[in-house]
Amino acid sequence: MLLRRLPLSPLLAIAVTLALVVWLAFGDLQRFQDAAPEGEAAEAEPAARVEVVTQKAEAHSPRLVLQGQLAADRELTLRARQAGRVEALPKAAGSRVEAGTVLLALAQDELPARLEQAEAELALARAELAGADDLRRRQLISNTDYLRLQSGASRAVAELASLRRQLGDTRPTAPFDGVLDRLDPELGELIQVGEAWGLLVDDTRLVARAWAPQRDAHGLEPGLPAELHLLDGSRLQGEVSLVGRRAEDETRTFAVEARVANPDRRRLAGASATLVITLPEQPVHRLSPALLGLDDDGQLAVKHLDDQDRVVRTPVTLVDASSDDARVAGLPERVRLITLGAGLVAPGERVVPVEADATQASP
Repeated sequence: MLLRRLPLSPLLAIAVTLALVVWLAFGDLQRFQDAAPEGEAAEAEPAARVEVVTQKAEAHSPRLVLQGQLAADRELTLRARQAGRVEALPKAAGSRVEAGTVLLALAQDELPARLEQAEAELALARAELAGADDLRRRQLISNTDYLRLQSGASRAVAELASLRRQLGDTRPTAPFDGVLDRLDPELGELIQVGEAWGLLVDDTRLVARAWAPQRDAHGLEPGLPAELHLLDGSRLQGEVSLVGRRAEDETRTFAVEARVANPDRRRLAGASATLVITLPEQPVHRLSPALLGLDDDGQLAVKHLDDQDRVVRTPVTLVDASSDDARVAGLPERVRLITLGAGLVAPGERVVPVEADATQASP
């Protein structure tokens, strides 16, 4: 049986339909690929532009400013070691005296006579002991009697020393050079043992005492240069002599002392002053305070670029600051600071750097 030949038009329609189905099934794979085909650059969003300035670290000696009070280098309250009546006042209050100068004369009364008696008793005791030594060699004295004589001689020595000290205490002297800043007793007044009667001050050098906060005390050491700024505008030079090892309980601050020369012997003890301490030199970057920000931990940080033009946020320590600029430590020695656009870019983001005027980093 012969097959009937189909007309040409239906066969063409069937072929077109099959081709369409195949095309719909496989489609244009190039159009629906997730990644761009090799050799074609995928279209990317343009990178952000930021202004940067390149600068190097500079050496800086920060200064710590503390408010303190001045005191004399040596100050001694004079107290009586011997009771007695004031017989004379060799020096007036306010006099500058040298070490060894008699400052007060108390009545000696019977002390000279008692001293003479003690000297005679000591001479007798020594003579008796010398005779006992001869008897002891000939075994004509017991050991007990000999020890009794020896004890008597020692007692006479102690009594004589005590009387000499008492006699010397009736004429108290200055233990060091200074000013007799206060002299309380009057002629004829009776002074008791332990009673304060004067004040001796050595103000050729001064001590400035202040308190440093915890965050600043760790960088302080004895020997650092210190400068005192007085209320009249004058200044005195010295150095740190003491940094406390334990914080004060209430304020959590550390005691700091600095000694300065007072060549003109100005009346400054007890006055207030500003203590300026020069800290050890360290490398810092000087920049505008506007470039400082906070990192995720709430620490001060600065944004800059690495060698691949990616944003880096580095924590820094504020060393010194004013209304115009800030000095910070913690950045690399050479750094490209972002001076404009830092708030629009995030750490790790690649940017297009545009060099800016260096003055923008440190106005």
